[in-house]
Amino acid sequence: MKDELAIQTAEQGDDDAIRAILMHLCDTTHMGFAAVARVTEDRWIACQVLDKVAFGLEPGAELDVQMTICNEIRQTEDYVVIDHVDADIAWRKHPVPIFYGFKSYASFPVILPDGSFYGTLCALDPAPRLVSEPATIAAIEGFARDVGALLSARTHLHAAASGTTTSAQRPQAG
Repeated sequence: MKDELAIQTAEQGDDDAIRAILMHLCDTTHMGFAAVARVTEDRWIACQVLDKVAFGLEPGAELDVQMTICNEIRQTEDYVVIDHVDADIAWRKHPVPIFYGFKSYASFPVILPDGSFYGTLCALDPAPRLVSEPATIAAIEGFARDVGALLSARTHLHAAASGTTTSAQRPQAG
């Protein structure tokens, strides 16, 4: 059973524009799986997913955050790209690619317009893919910025519809 954070995260990702970004990400990287994930210190929750390789996740599903590279992204707010796990000295013995069986991977931080870390935009594939090209990295960085803007806009719309305010909407004491 999903708890409130998992339900809320899946609702945030229920957006055609976010799904389109995941399609563009798969097209750009030639990978079969892409996701936006909400990543906290103790949770990895799928916000939205495009799964052409039967990885087996759907929005609201969770992975053990300690068994994700996204957790490292959360700590550094820097991206990770891996063209071919087996050919990469830094990653070929890393437990995460071994556990999940992927050969190529890309993950970029999703930073909201207020500067806060939301999670990651990631893609993976069981086959090696060339994702470290500068043009590909620039495209994925743009996708991650777009996701951050969309998630922020959805949060503000939801807050306005429910009559609540976010910190950006609250009047300043003065």
